[in-house]
Amino acid sequence: MIGIIDCGGANLKSLTYALERIKLKYRISKVWSDLSNSRALILPGVSAAGNVMSNIRKLALEDRIRDFNKPVLGICVGMQVLYEHSDEENKTCLGLIPGVVKKFSNPKLVIPHMGWNMVNFLTSEFEDCSGHFYFANSYHAPIDTYSLGYSEYGERFSAFVKQNNFYGVQFHPEKSSKLGEKFLKKFFEMA
Repeated sequence: MIGIIDCGGANLKSLTYALERIKLKYRISKVWSDLSNSRALILPGVSAAGNVMSNIRKLALEDRIRDFNKPVLGICVGMQVLYEHSDEENKTCLGLIPGVVKKFSNPKLVIPHMGWNMVNFLTSEFEDCSGHFYFANSYHAPIDTYSLGYSEYGERFSAFVKQNNFYGVQFHPEKSSKLGEKFLKKFFEMA
């Protein structure tokens, strides 16, 4: 069973449809006792880092997520809140991945960054998933030692990251057609 943390603001329908298409069972909940026995967790997000962190704290999930010892996949803002800090609303986040999430700074770019962009995976397990994925973001994480994949929008940024059992994708695999399904299937086969 895959646990989906319902911390508000996410389009859960797209995510659940994607999981159903690859025949994965899931449970959506705001309550830790419903999620604690999951083989992996998803922290989805279509919102702002401050809103997601506020909801995580209101639901008393901050330490529970930190202490979870199985794979956790943050999607979009779910990835961003895995970091120490987000410049979006100047928020302290979960601190599971060192670094700061910053706004795209090139004044010539249309913000938010929305649409299909190439993702290059840097790890052999996902190398065959390299291709175009759907993005909707104004903020991004830097390329660093935690980067397992990158994309470019005026500059290179992390599209797939990992620190211990915490993974994040800046793109939306659930909205990325067959390639997104392939990524999710590979990820949860590994989980």
